[in-house]
Amino acid sequence: MKIVLVGAASREFGPATLRDIYLSEAIDNVGAEIALVDVDGRGLTDTRAYAETLADRLGRSHAVTATTELTEALPGADFVVVAIEIKRYFYWAQDFHLPRMYGFRQIYGENGGPGGLMHALRNMGPSVEIARAVERHAPEAWLLNYTNPLSKLCEAQTRLTSARVIGLCHGVFHGKEQVCRLLGHPLDDLEAYASGINHFTWFQTLRSRSTGEDLYPRLRSRERDAHWLSDWDEIALSRVLLRTFGLYPSPGANHIGEYVRWAEEFLGSSALQFFYDPRDGHPWESGETPTWIYNLSDDPTGAELFPERPPARLKAPRDHHGDRDGEIRPSGELAIPIIEGLAAGVAHDLAAVNLPNAGYVPGLPEGSVVEVPAHVGSGELHARAMEPLPEAVLALLRTQTSINRLLVQAFEERSKDALLQAILLDPTCHSYRQAVELIDRFFRIQGDALPALDWRDR
Repeated sequence: MKIVLVGAASREFGPATLRDIYLSEAIDNVGAEIALVDVDGRGLTDTRAYAETLADRLGRSHAVTATTELTEALPGADFVVVAIEIKRYFYWAQDFHLPRMYGFRQIYGENGGPGGLMHALRNMGPSVEIARAVERHAPEAWLLNYTNPLSKLCEAQTRLTSARVIGLCHGVFHGKEQVCRLLGHPLDDLEAYASGINHFTWFQTLRSRSTGEDLYPRLRSRERDAHWLSDWDEIALSRVLLRTFGLYPSPGANHIGEYVRWAEEFLGSSALQFFYDPRDGHPWESGETPTWIYNLSDDPTGAELFPERPPARLKAPRDHHGDRDGEIRPSGELAIPIIEGLAAGVAHDLAAVNLPNAGYVPGLPEGSVVEVPAHVGSGELHARAMEPLPEAVLALLRTQTSINRLLVQAFEERSKDALLQAILLDPTCHSYRQAVELIDRFFRIQGDALPALDWRDR
């Protein structure tokens, strides 16, 4: 089989995906050609060298090529795995701060809120261009997309091209881990099925694999007993949503909260995200990228989930360096299991895939990209048709599917008017005037990366 990795020179996606390919016995049995593609030629050299290191350590003999030209790599491709970004943290600092300066109550800036819309527009041009290239040069290939904002980009790729697109994200795994921590239940014994949209899915089934027990009653009881401050930035909002809407969401506050107007009181790290002193200049003026803080990780409150007594004081975050033992480990991402199921005869249950809705999530528009479990094997992928979600949950999700559709329309028609409609629908929007001014400000600051959109009457 031929696997093309687009964005292969990245520090995370390229090496992680290569590790998964080289660790796969099924792919080794079939044999593979790996084509590395990136606009960064120097980075490609490093990634190709890493592939050679993996081949030597694991005894594999996959053929590897590298090119900066996508059209050179695509002919004959069976799978095209994509993860791209344009000056990620530099533009993110602007996505996070600019909407807040205009009064938008946006707690994050990756997938939702006006910042998330701009992030999507920056990546939409290259993502659609890649899908169109696949459409022309490898029409039978599967395009496996990791690029964020996932729902919005997959919506554009599936509406504007005929490429066979599957969006992939590991967010639901974080939700499973959170549920198991609250339950005190082993992760490998949890049977969990969630549906919704990427970064905003809801667990409809939580069962013990070994006993068949419905774990939701115990989850609700245990959540009520848990200390409120434990792992605040990850699960406090999720716990409130469980209490209010009856289902546990995933993956965590900084992603879920992008779609909820009142989420800011449940994300303590908002003030730390890309913090800078404006007296030293704003990131879009100074050219500097402020320090990136994901959230209050490493248990900074020191509060146990179920303490015997309330913690007496807070403690400093622990130093965490990750694994340094040199062991080659799988990433846990789903591209390679999908490839094994579609082309190497290995069946897998998949926790989450993103596909155009075809009755998989009742109550959400047909054709809108949704996230559901799936099964892959014998050369076919079957998404799981889920039971209807509660009406209140569907109401939250429907707004986002409309925003996604309008954003694709804005890109296709080169229309700031459609973009304005999307922002005015966003839960964080508070002012028509501020929305118009924010759009124009973004296009002045990020004009080199955003597609050329215009106002209809100007």
